Amino acid sequence: MTGGGEPVRGEPVPGTGQGPPIVLVLGVSGSGKTTVGKAVAELLEVTFVEGDGFHSAADVAKMTAGHALDDADREPWLRALADRVRHSAEAGEGLVLACSALKRAYRDELRAAAGGRLWCLCLALDRDTARDRVARRTGHFMPARLVDSQFATLEPLEPDEPGLTLDATAGLAAGLARVRAAVASFGRSTGR
Repeated sequence: MTGGGEPVRGEPVPGTGQGPPIVLVLGVSGSGKTTVGKAVAELLEVTFVEGDGFHSAADVAKMTAGHALDDADREPWLRALADRVRHSAEAGEGLVLACSALKRAYRDELRAAAGGRLWCLCLALDRDTARDRVARRTGHFMPARLVDSQFATLEPLEPDEPGLTLDATAGLAAGLARVRAAVASFGRSTGR
């Protein structure tokens, strides 16, 4: 720990006696999960994992064709992500995972795999901005026409979920400062 009470990068979650935090960066497509997730991982000096890489070829093809995934489609993907989170938790390693995790049930499954070390960073933005970002993005399977389905599925963080919701259109530096402070206090308080 530093003299100011903030954890040195890669140290255990304060007050838990456990390994470094497992941070879930979540939000709809176009919210900046990958960009922010990589920056948070660098800040905390932990591994970054992109959840899109865990989708099956069939799921990617379905989304590319403009069809939203349902819970049955997402189940193997979510199980694979939970296995990756569990691996980091059991090894005492920190991790930043970027994935949509739009429903509370998905986050609960990842939280259970993390053994109490999951902290959520929800990136919030409006539909038009998300649609515009996705439409301008190249090299990604998610078409802009599926953005509405993501907003329909999105369940915002609830008060009992450790984490923070940030404006995905705000500056990255200010957001990272808030994340660092919030992650530093994670485990020392009972609320967000």
